[in-house]
Amino acid sequence: MSSRWRRAIAELRAQGDAARAAAQRVQDVPSGQRTTAAAISYVAETDYLRSASTLLSAHLADRRPPRRLPVARVWPCLRDVWKDQVLDRRGGVWRAVPRNAALVRMRSAPADPLLAAVIDQAEALQASLRGERQVNRLYESYIPDRTGRPDASLLVGGRTAPTLPRIPDPGHPLNRAFPRGGATGTRIQPGREAEFNQLSSDRSAVHARALAFGDAVLALLVEHRADGVAPESGRLRGAGRWVGREQQLVPDRAKWPAKLNGNQGATLAGLGWLVLACTGLPLTFGQRADLLSHYTLLFLAAGLIACTGTALIYRHGPKLITPPGPRAAVPGIVAAVIAFTVWQGQGPVADYYFAGPYDRYDRQYANGCLAASPYRHDAVRAMVDDGVLTVTPVTGGTTLRLGPAEDGSTHPLRPLDRATRAVLDEYGC
Repeated sequence: MSSRWRRAIAELRAQGDAARAAAQRVQDVPSGQRTTAAAISYVAETDYLRSASTLLSAHLADRRPPRRLPVARVWPCLRDVWKDQVLDRRGGVWRAVPRNAALVRMRSAPADPLLAAVIDQAEALQASLRGERQVNRLYESYIPDRTGRPDASLLVGGRTAPTLPRIPDPGHPLNRAFPRGGATGTRIQPGREAEFNQLSSDRSAVHARALAFGDAVLALLVEHRADGVAPESGRLRGAGRWVGREQQLVPDRAKWPAKLNGNQGATLAGLGWLVLACTGLPLTFGQRADLLSHYTLLFLAAGLIACTGTALIYRHGPKLITPPGPRAAVPGIVAAVIAFTVWQGQGPVADYYFAGPYDRYDRQYANGCLAASPYRHDAVRAMVDDGVLTVTPVTGGTTLRLGPAEDGSTHPLRPLDRATRAVLDEYGC
């Protein structure tokens, strides 16, 4: 047995142990952490299923196993969102179920009792996938029976709602989303209750079947690639490392109240104003820097700031509004003061750093070394032409030629000829 196969089988065994431990942890963990434990269990089972499928494919093709088994990545941040996504998708297990092409490769391989067990588990997983795809199509919209009969309140009463044109299937998502004929209820299609129960059972059994498939593949690989001797569990990667560390993965945080009081609403308004003020920073500085031609990047930057600020408020807002009474409004007042400062200050700051050529001339020369000369602000005529600022004294004298004279530039004005340099040296500029 090659060292790579030994390492791959050891890692697969570690993933299987972690998946079973995660499934048991869901039953043992305190109720406040049960959803996090369920998310870890879903991802660990999916990692086990995906890794088993990858190694089985390599075994059947007589290839070397990959250096690293595929595992889902646990987000380094926004783990509340990660957990919700995992729970909504059951850890992505449906995408990891072996498809028909994989089954064809298994069946075309030489007969083997262990491979037959793998095929049985793969077929069971496909039955679960079929249940996931079809169980909702057994529902239908119906028109309740309002005749006053004793069974009028039962689901068997009433009649199936008319279907949309060219969509005769009453279980089609469009027929259920847009019921016709005054339909107000949803029920299982009459006569298909047994089929519904079977599909529901298959769908619910997907996690147990994923573990069984991984175990069958592991037994096959141990027999054919490890000479019948199972190696010790190897390095564990992915969500399995978080089994037993639910609190560390997704810490308990304060929740948003169902209804905000006045003080809490004031804090939320102040935080929202602060996000709005910060969102305007790229647009203000971009306009002063004459970068409106790159409006796409400016709006992307503004959108990124808005999304980041909203996410931070969603994440830390409940903690900020937990103090009792008027103290809950203190963060909002502080945020409002900062927002007012940012709102009022971003324009002058942008004007200072991205001043036009006339303002830069006043700042560099007219209000400084040339303040007592014929080149002071109120004694010259200035004009910009082709990136050159020409400054001519009203009383006559050498015309200064300075550059670069560009709107939104941060470069200082410098003399462009010897005559200008001589005048500036004369006044100590």
